[in-house]
Amino acid sequence: MASGKAEYGRKLSDGAYGGISGDKYVPFVPAEEVLPESTFLSLVIGVIFAIVFAAANTYLGLKTGMTISAAIPAAVLSTGILKTIFRRNSILEANMATAIAATGESVAAGLLFSFPAIAIWGFKNEFTLERIIFAVLIGGLFGVLFVVPLRRYLTVEEHGKLLYPEGMAASEVLVTSNQGGSGFMTVLSGMLTGGIYKLLSGGFSIWSEEPAWNLNWFKGTQVGINVLASLLGVGFIVGIEISSYMLAGGILAWLGLIPLIKFFGDGLTSPIYPATTLIKDMSASQIWGSYIRYIGAGGVLAGGFITLFKTFPTLIKAFKDSLSGFGASAKEQKRTDSDISINIVIIGAIFLFLLTWLLPIFKMTFIGSLLTILFSFFFAVVSARMTGIVGESNNPVSGMTIATLLVVTSILKLTGIVGDSGMILAITIGGIVCIAAATAGCNAQSLKTCYIIGGSPKKVETYLYTGIVASSIFAGLVLIMLNNSYGIGSQAVAAPQATIMSMVVKGIMTGHLPWILILAGVFMGIMIELMHIPVLPFALGLYLPFELSAAVMVGGIIRWIIDRKYKNDEKLYKEKTEKGILISSGLVAGDALMGLVIAIFAGLKINIGFGANWITNSGALASWISLLMFVLLGIYLYGYTVRDNKKIN
Repeated sequence: MASGKAEYGRKLSDGAYGGISGDKYVPFVPAEEVLPESTFLSLVIGVIFAIVFAAANTYLGLKTGMTISAAIPAAVLSTGILKTIFRRNSILEANMATAIAATGESVAAGLLFSFPAIAIWGFKNEFTLERIIFAVLIGGLFGVLFVVPLRRYLTVEEHGKLLYPEGMAASEVLVTSNQGGSGFMTVLSGMLTGGIYKLLSGGFSIWSEEPAWNLNWFKGTQVGINVLASLLGVGFIVGIEISSYMLAGGILAWLGLIPLIKFFGDGLTSPIYPATTLIKDMSASQIWGSYIRYIGAGGVLAGGFITLFKTFPTLIKAFKDSLSGFGASAKEQKRTDSDISINIVIIGAIFLFLLTWLLPIFKMTFIGSLLTILFSFFFAVVSARMTGIVGESNNPVSGMTIATLLVVTSILKLTGIVGDSGMILAITIGGIVCIAAATAGCNAQSLKTCYIIGGSPKKVETYLYTGIVASSIFAGLVLIMLNNSYGIGSQAVAAPQATIMSMVVKGIMTGHLPWILILAGVFMGIMIELMHIPVLPFALGLYLPFELSAAVMVGGIIRWIIDRKYKNDEKLYKEKTEKGILISSGLVAGDALMGLVIAIFAGLKINIGFGANWITNSGALASWISLLMFVLLGIYLYGYTVRDNKKIN
């Protein structure tokens, strides 16, 4: 093999997107080229960003039910640090750092969709850092190992058929960022702005983060907006369409259902289950907490099942097609075509099965361990392929987890494992499966990027796990800290997916749930599907407080304005969209990270909100001042995105 520098100053070839056999595709860095890759520096940078994105997405996901993909901002930041600070120009180092960093988001998603259910039930002694870490270590390793035998089939043999949208986008970003640009500073600017904004509002309480207006003329219902930088960024990233569906769900809940419940309940002289207070004495928020969130949960359940039902043929085909390539080996063991040995995969799977069964912290039965490995294998394989079709952001991992919990909880109940221990065991199994599926999709995406760029898959498969290990610790710490500071399941950290998982398990085990409300939500979800509207974003808007959806909508509107401004210029449209997504990713990360700092103060009972009694945070004008500050932040997002003094990437 030759050594030296790859020729840069060029773009990905047209063959990167298909049109040729995967065996004939020549990656950006050819197999004969040897560049630094799994260096100490690339591993450290990857691990640091894995921790950052795990912590930020855990915080964001518990508040909003959504996470943001880490691959693209990680690619920009990794390349920027390597080039700007360390003067290193190896795209393969940046690729390794990006692959490791991307695991942070998948670990966060896998965790927050499941394990907070234990805290929601109030089992504080079982909601421990040790349980969380070991679950991530096992589930994450399942997600790594089960993708290895499929890597060549998914990325090489299916080249041009499985597109892996975020993986290809990360490839483009790595190439363009490696050749210079301002993407690194764009993300950092967003992080700094989001962090300062959060400190002033959520920390020092100079203005309120939750301005609201009571509509006394409309049965006392309430509308408001959470003026958070993270929600503004999320709205820009997901766009106007998804934002609109979320807001529509919020409008139905807060301007439709709550006034109706208040209207019909005004004359009642006894509480209506599950509430313990008379409806006439309840605020809009109390009605939402007692009734609406169960309806919203039903909608989300419907969305998950509808997604699984619609994709079921694809899921089965994905499983069969992937198994047909299971264990496929390259004809030539080139640097760019070598994998971890299949023997290691088999031994590792057996070891994890025994570890899950025998590890005292899980109190797992043999049948529980068997269910864990079977569902982890099935959904890891499905997730790895589904990510190639719909992308990681749209991968229905929560639906896979709900399906797992329905089967697992029912089997546990039939075998006599019931009560609190049965519920905890069911969530533990579902959580490990959820983590396995989430990390498998992320890892398959990273291996696609590795194939396109010309990295060494064996090295990526090996070192991905460092990000998972680091993320397990810090995502776990964030979960524990937020539970101690605010209480998971409260309005501050609603944890929508985990709440729904807790309802599913508890409902099967005990039957003591307001199923009429949940079923009403299910039928609303079916109605929405029949209207050809995506169920999940609508149901999420129905489930979450109105102010969250309203804030996301503002970001979506800004994205819509920019899209229309540049719709006739494809080059500028792509440039501005990428720039807006990067600055928005920075806003989300900055807000979330500063939010964790503030949560530490809250957990330590240290009050830093010296502006709580200022005129900007109390009195008649307070809500309007908060709204004004949010509008100014939106103007900043728009202005930074459209200005032309710097070239993006």
